[in-house]
Amino acid sequence: MKPLLRLLKKTLKRGWDWLTAAAVFLCLAGLKCFPAKRGIAFFARLARFLGPLTQRHKIALRNLRAAFPEKSDKELAIIARGMWDNAGRLFAEYVYLDKIFDFEPFAKKPGLIEVSGRDLFIKLRDEKKPHIFFTAHTGNFELLPICAAAFDLNVTALFRPPNNPYIAKRVLQARRTNMGHLVPSKAGSVWALAGVLEKGGNVGVLVDQKFNRGIRGSFFNRPVKTNPLLAKLARQFDCAVYPVRCIRLPEGRYRLELYPALALPRQADGTINIAAATQKLNIIVESWVREYPEQWMWFHKRWKNGQK
Repeated sequence: MKPLLRLLKKTLKRGWDWLTAAAVFLCLAGLKCFPAKRGIAFFARLARFLGPLTQRHKIALRNLRAAFPEKSDKELAIIARGMWDNAGRLFAEYVYLDKIFDFEPFAKKPGLIEVSGRDLFIKLRDEKKPHIFFTAHTGNFELLPICAAAFDLNVTALFRPPNNPYIAKRVLQARRTNMGHLVPSKAGSVWALAGVLEKGGNVGVLVDQKFNRGIRGSFFNRPVKTNPLLAKLARQFDCAVYPVRCIRLPEGRYRLELYPALALPRQADGTINIAAATQKLNIIVESWVREYPEQWMWFHKRWKNGQK
């Protein structure tokens, strides 16, 4: 009886995933009928309305209260709605990536995207050695590999596919078209990234995700576990690590900021201190989130607190 129940449960889940994916694809197809600016604005408004009705909104408010005990409930509610606005825009921007990405490194007239750190991008492009970039779920974090490609700098990005397998397949196809090389976060991904660095290539990693087998540290004065992958790769290949983030600007514009190489903590023998380096990444991401709290995904289960 139990095998039949497991099969039934698996079948129902597969059916639900298919229906959910079909609804998402229908929305994305409908978006293509509208100009980019109008379509993105529509989904931003829709997310601001629907987001607070979900269970994820409760998680976001709980996280916000713990992170900003000095703020009022009204202030936290404003941040949470801004977060949903950002999430809605990010969803719609998958459709319009080719249209909104109008950045040209040497163009005289600014477009929707501006870049801070152009000279550094060019310098890294001309260096014949590996580099690691790290970012967080702020603004449109998908712009890093696209922007790097505009400088002829190829970045292989590690990303976590959506839990829905049908959506994951479509997203991976879209990202391969628009964003260059990608490595899904799964068994074997570490070796894939190591292979890129060994050949003198560049990799990009999101460092603000919960990782149950990670290193203990703190984020907003709360205990977290963080994936030590970046610090381990940096130590193994002795390569420089560069922080980069995307900030949403008024009127549908964006700014990508690339910072100088990070000085990672080292041990007495000169090798990178994995635990201290991983915590330093948490500190940097926290500073970014504090500056633009509405542009980070507070509904992620970053902290334990009984969350699975």
